[in-house]
Amino acid sequence: MPEELRKRADGDTTQFYDTTIRVRYGETDQMGVVYYGNYYTWFEVGRVELCRQLGFEYKQMEIEDDSFIVVAESSCRYRRPAKFDDLLRVRTRVSEAQRRTIRFAYEIIRDSTNELIATGETLHVICDRLGRPKSLPDKYRKYFDVAPVKRADHAAPAQPNKD
Repeated sequence: MPEELRKRADGDTTQFYDTTIRVRYGETDQMGVVYYGNYYTWFEVGRVELCRQLGFEYKQMEIEDDSFIVVAESSCRYRRPAKFDDLLRVRTRVSEAQRRTIRFAYEIIRDSTNELIATGETLHVICDRLGRPKSLPDKYRKYFDVAPVKRADHAAPAQPNKD
C-alpha cells in the first residue's frame, strides 16, 4: 500500500497512507449509489490501516495498553457518487495530534478516474476501556508525532488588547 507525500498550498508536505476497497452491492441504496453512512466505515478502515502502515496494530493498542481512540467528532463532504464495484482509494493522514486527542483527515478517490469522491475528518479522544480520557501512551507518540505538553500550553488564552 503506497505512501504519498502531497505538497499543500502553504508548501508543507503531508503524508497520506492509502488502502483500497471495492464497493460491495450491499453498500449501495436503491438508486445504486453508496449509502452515505458507509463512508464512515471506510474512514475506520483507513485509520486501522494507517496504524498498521505506521508500524503497530490498533488492536494491540487496545489490548496491551488499555488505550482506545474514541470518536468525538466526524464530518464528511460528499463530492461525487460512488457505485457498486468501484475500486476506491481511502487516503488517510494524521492532521493533528495532542496529548489526549488525534485528528485524522481522509480523501476517498475513485481509482479508475482519480476523481475525488469524498473528504472527511474525525477527531478522537484517547480513553481507557471504561471511557475515561487519558494521555496517549509514550510508545505511540512517535507514530502520531505528538510533542510533549508544556506548561504554557495550559495557560489561559490571551485577552484582546483594549487600547
